[in-house]
Amino acid sequence: MTTYVDPLVVGRVIGDVIDLFVPMVTMSVNFGSRHINNGCEIPPSLAANPPTVNISGRCFNLFTLVMTDPDAPSPSEPTLRYNLMV
Repeated sequence: MTTYVDPLVVGRVIGDVIDLFVPMVTMSVNFGSRHINNGCEIPPSLAANPPTVNISGRCFNLFTLVMTDPDAPSPSEPTLRYNLMV
């Protein structure tokens, strides 16, 4: 029997960068024609343009989208992991 473990838990994003949470809606992220999942690595050339993000839910609901890089600028010295740009 195979057990699914979220890549965000494996990569210690959940638990180290953000607290454990239960998703309430679905979200889809695409860089061009490529669909991105949690823990998916993409080349910088693909990330040069902003992604398309679709979040399900009612039009009057408000959501917060947080993009984080827990290894920034490097895994051995992640000094920018909590860098928040508003």
